Amino acid sequence: MPASRVLMVIDMQNGVFETSRLDRERCTSRINQLIDAADQVIFIQHTEEGLEPESHAFDLLPELTRPANALYVTKTACDAFYRTTLEDVLQSRGIHEFVVCGCATDYCVDTTIKNGASKGYAMTVAGDAHTTANRPAADAKVLIAHYNDVWRSLTIPGNRLDVKETAEILAAWTSI
Repeated sequence: MPASRVLMVIDMQNGVFETSRLDRERCTSRINQLIDAADQVIFIQHTEEGLEPESHAFDLLPELTRPANALYVTKTACDAFYRTTLEDVLQSRGIHEFVVCGCATDYCVDTTIKNGASKGYAMTVAGDAHTTANRPAADAKVLIAHYNDVWRSLTIPGNRLDVKETAEILAAWTSI
């Protein structure tokens, strides 16, 4: 039987956070709450020059909880599905629905959500458990609010994409 409370955590790595990110402590605290309640956690880790596997930069943030049964997928592009084992991991475990959180809202989180939705995965974005950096065109706080609104408004016939706060996700998970 597939896990019913699945959490995907994207790019919460030391090297990614060398650039200041909005509300790191609050974001990681909420992610840890979700990790603690999840049946299955999938950590997505980006690799490129400066983020090589086995390096300190590639490692997950030290404050994140790492369950013994956690799964790990390495990616080289903004999309966690692009040329990775993610889809095989999900299919082999019968996972068709999961919660998404992590970094960076406007790059890797957004791209993974849109591609996952187009592949038929039902997702819930933890709207208060993803973060990004300030960008030249907009502050991180504005970007996070903007992307939460974009995701709430996506039209995906035959599929669903929800945006909920961590407390609401945890309450729903408790009732499972």
